[in-house]
Amino acid sequence: MLFYSFFKTLVGKEIAVELKNDVVLTGTLHSVDQYLNVKLTNVQVVDKQKYPQLLALRNCFIRGSVVRYIQIPAGDVDTELLQDAARKENAPSSSLAKSGSGGEGTKKK
Repeated sequence: MLFYSFFKTLVGKEIAVELKNDVVLTGTLHSVDQYLNVKLTNVQVVDKQKYPQLLALRNCFIRGSVVRYIQIPAGDVDTELLQDAARKENAPSSSLAKSGSGGEGTKKK
């Protein structure tokens, strides 16, 4: 959920998406879902000569499983927010740690 939450903050920003078939598309991030499927608007293909069939493309939906990389401008990354979210996600659950239940050490032999 960390990346989903992060990408939701980038809606409306310009990004580049590199697909596993080596196509690179740039556009404005319109939406993202929990599977990291993305919808782009104002799409342009980076290598116009290699992929002329994509020149007419304006909007597209990209399945998350075909994405190799998503490139975002460094200025759009809030590193403190991302670090805090990563710490919270990796922090041990306080309710299980305090109660001492549910762990492997509670089994009787």
